[in-house]
Amino acid sequence: MRTEKSKAGSLSLQRALDGTIAAHAMLEHPFYKLWSEGKLSRHTLAEYAKQYYAQVRAFPAYVSAVHSHCEELDIRRLLLENLIEEEQGVNNHPELWLRFAEGLGVGRSEVGSAELLPETIESVKRIKKLTQSEDYLKGLAALYAYESQIPEVSRTKREGLKKFYDIDDRRTVSFFTVHEKADLEHRQVELDILEQHCTSTAAKQGVLRAAESAAKALWLFLDGVYAAYVDKRETTVH
Repeated sequence: MRTEKSKAGSLSLQRALDGTIAAHAMLEHPFYKLWSEGKLSRHTLAEYAKQYYAQVRAFPAYVSAVHSHCEELDIRRLLLENLIEEEQGVNNHPELWLRFAEGLGVGRSEVGSAELLPETIESVKRIKKLTQSEDYLKGLAALYAYESQIPEVSRTKREGLKKFYDIDDRRTVSFFTVHEKADLEHRQVELDILEQHCTSTAAKQGVLRAAESAAKALWLFLDGVYAAYVDKRETTVH
């Protein structure tokens, strides 16, 4: 059983992590705010779907990199479960994203061959580097910065699609419904590991820096999409 002191330390780490991530929270980005208000054109949503596929496709590699640098068997098994959910079977997560793109009228080949924005490329590059850290706790903190936000982001996206774009069929929104639930567990697992193993001030500082860098990388991705595709004069056109 945790002592009161260890509970306080864990709570402090969670508060610090969440505060660091909140400074660059995805839902606070102007792009997602426009989404939640129904002020993005369908064309912009389609272009976003092409760009974000780069993150969806890379995410299993993020998890795999952390797994490969971790020597703790119990933690490796937990990471493996996450990886299997991402990649296994006909309902793997990249496949679910392609179904979303199809619901927006974007063909699979068009998504796969899309020219990526410089910010998209850089964002993926930064998160890959973080998750490939020799210190798996830093990589895990990067995963936490990502997955801790996804349940709320997924719910907000799905609700916006239904309310403003009349997109609510199960197949098209399956990526979001899956992540509303799955990442609740993933973020808790990641947080529990970080709380248990970040026992020194140096370790805590390292994971906080990694979480901040990952959150900034995701914000950079949204900056690129916003600058490239959001028409400031026509944000209310659907």
